Amino acid sequence: MQIPHSHTGTLYVVATPLGNLEDITLRAIKVLAESGAIACEDTRRASILLKHLEITGKKLISYHNYNEPKAIAHIISILEDGTDVSLITDAGTPVISDPGYALLHALHEHNLQAIPIPGPCALTAALSACPLPVNNFFFAGFLPHKKGRKSRLEYLAALQATFVLYESPFRIIKLLDELSKILPEAQIFIGREMTKIHEEYITGTIDEIRQRLTDGKTRGEFVVVVHPSGKKIIKSEEDYADHH
Repeated sequence: MQIPHSHTGTLYVVATPLGNLEDITLRAIKVLAESGAIACEDTRRASILLKHLEITGKKLISYHNYNEPKAIAHIISILEDGTDVSLITDAGTPVISDPGYALLHALHEHNLQAIPIPGPCALTAALSACPLPVNNFFFAGFLPHKKGRKSRLEYLAALQATFVLYESPFRIIKLLDELSKILPEAQIFIGREMTKIHEEYITGTIDEIRQRLTDGKTRGEFVVVVHPSGKKIIKSEEDYADHH
């Protein structure tokens, strides 16, 4: 990739809070305040964040999975005119199971630069509080809603490694039922409503997790860490080396 000309703008990929609006870096605030435009999934949610940060007068560009080609062309034209743009999603780090890949690929093709502004991410937040082995893990994001869901889970089970999924409150019980057939002895860690007032972290067998969630606690997005069946719970780096 060639170095972009100095007169072009830069795309800043900015991580924003998962829920608690205090979870934002000083650098992210500065970049958002100084960018000429902000590309976001939902302009209404972006406006709430910007108002909290006391950032006003920003041009907001709607950018999501359903308008990508048009939005990308618009963002590239702004960057080529020399204006910096910040990319944010509804919550967390862009591109991680959120829109952004197609834009970054287009920037590369147009010799434009993207710079990450790191911060909150549901994946790393959950893993940081997880008592199951995460020395190595496979991140699978969201499963297909229907077609290919079973085969995807079977593939993940065959890895015989800890894997991480994102799941919606509408399919979390379905996911547990599917896991019980493929990995009946798995240990599960779930983080839901992370950083919000009702945040909760649960660890246990599939049946134990299901019992907790059928008590009406299926609100919020879920991060699900699955430690495969029949595997010893690893408590140290030495255990991990011995296990492999």
